[in-house]
Amino acid sequence: MRLLVVEDNAQLSQLLAKGLGIAGYETDLLATAAEARGALLTTSYAAVILDLGLPDGDGLAILRELRHRKDPTPVLVLTARGGLQDRVNGLRSGADDYLVKPFALEELVARLEAQLRRPGQQLGSSLHIANLEFDLRNRQASIDDQPQVLSSRETAVLELLMRSKGRVVSKKQVEDHIFGLAGDVASNAIEVYVHRLRKQLSDKGAKVQIHTIRGVGYLIAEEKRDPV
Repeated sequence: MRLLVVEDNAQLSQLLAKGLGIAGYETDLLATAAEARGALLTTSYAAVILDLGLPDGDGLAILRELRHRKDPTPVLVLTARGGLQDRVNGLRSGADDYLVKPFALEELVARLEAQLRRPGQQLGSSLHIANLEFDLRNRQASIDDQPQVLSSRETAVLELLMRSKGRVVSKKQVEDHIFGLAGDVASNAIEVYVHRLRKQLSDKGAKVQIHTIRGVGYLIAEEKRDPV
């Protein structure tokens, strides 16, 4: 499960990444408002951990933009601004939770998990298409209630496609979802993972199809049966 951490203090950012990694999360670390805006427009995250005092702007502006786009991604605000009015402003701007620095990492993880357990979020829910199910908490795919063994990157592709059921997902979105902001990616890497996933699902009897929309991206849908 991938998180975005927007924090300009490099030492704190690395500590967060280490602690969240131990808790089972992958993280993308960014230090500016501009970088965060770009990432949030192209990448799907389970949640955002957002500092307000960024070197090139106020984190609240990013939060308001996110909510203006009707993006429901949970946002946990981290800030040194601990006053009552600061907390009220953060929550009214769309924050799901508010944690004042300094804080205990255990509390941050607990608050994050509480947000992800809410209805419609990633913990404690699942996605379904035909006889294919994806458990979001365990990140486990099942076909006809039989658990399937997929690689971590095949699992990531499947999760993104199923979350976007009925919508085309661009190749760039798939790339960012798998590799985050890691940098160079082989030109055919996404095609390879989609091909492997498509074959796995077909071989195991999943009644779904992953369509390649040439020049656009990928779409998962229930398999169409020919009329008898």
